[in-house]
Amino acid sequence: MIDFRSDTVTKPSKEMLKSMSNAEIGDDVFNEDPSINKLQTLTAEMFGMEASLFCPSGTMTNQIALKVHTNPGEEILCHPFSHIYNYEGGGIAANSSCQVRLSEGDRGLTNSENLRKLINPDDVHAARTSLISLENTSNLGGGSCYESQEIERIKALSIEKNVGLHLDGARLFNALVAKKQSAEFYGQNFDSISICLSKGLGCPVGSLLLGNSDFIREAKRIRKRFGGGMRQAGYLAAAGIYALENNIDRLEEDHQKAQEIKTALENLDWVDSIQAVETNIIIFQLIESSKTDSFVNLMKSKGVLLIKMGSNKIRIVTHLDVSAAQTKEFTDLLASIKDTDF
Repeated sequence: MIDFRSDTVTKPSKEMLKSMSNAEIGDDVFNEDPSINKLQTLTAEMFGMEASLFCPSGTMTNQIALKVHTNPGEEILCHPFSHIYNYEGGGIAANSSCQVRLSEGDRGLTNSENLRKLINPDDVHAARTSLISLENTSNLGGGSCYESQEIERIKALSIEKNVGLHLDGARLFNALVAKKQSAEFYGQNFDSISICLSKGLGCPVGSLLLGNSDFIREAKRIRKRFGGGMRQAGYLAAAGIYALENNIDRLEEDHQKAQEIKTALENLDWVDSIQAVETNIIIFQLIESSKTDSFVNLMKSKGVLLIKMGSNKIRIVTHLDVSAAQTKEFTDLLASIKDTDF
């Protein structure tokens, strides 16, 4: 099967598995796992931040960050497409007892002007606005990326209004490659950053939360409370070290595959619209939206796995486990299909 459902389906390469099997390990709850310590130091230095914390998932790193940044009864600003709002099991309410105010913007990206309008005044009648959370790249936005200038404007607003700024960077490395930005730029402009290792970087599991030393010290307390303390997890950390040292630049290959698929879709008269493609995600709609399920099922019968986004959108995600040959096989398949086939 050619699996385009998500870049989370990637499996460790032979080289990554070798790094994992050779890992030095210890008890991380005692801060004695050398591989985890190395990964955390490597990541913090990469972003020019003081510290980082290894966790099982990006949902956990996001939820820890929100908890550390806020107090119960406060308010978090984010885009309606945000993962923290849609796909983290109501964690904002359950874990942090905060409410959310949504900031609109094209393709999952908000801006400083929209955010400024939503920050509450210092008034006992209003919830205190304590955090802005951005997502880069935006999953529901089709892998869209923030421009550096907009990030700087939002950072300036957060300083002016004394509001924290968190980044859900689950696919941040895709943005770094696509926009030719640096990790240090993000470290300079965010109070906390969550990065995922198990998507385009190809690790089996794991995410990291970055911030200053005091922030990460409190984050570790919250991780423990959430049940996220791990013991000999250095085998997983070794995969992350390998990924950061070997798999970042190759993300450009995934972006190129996505462009090839976009071009193929543009030539099909049964495709209605395609969202702008910047990184490794393609979201498109059929002219006859009622046939969305039929099309996904047809693709499955032909050995291609796709996923629906909502009721009538289809998502394709390229990644390191889909080769250039498989991408060509898929685009050839698309060209052979007529709307009467599904």
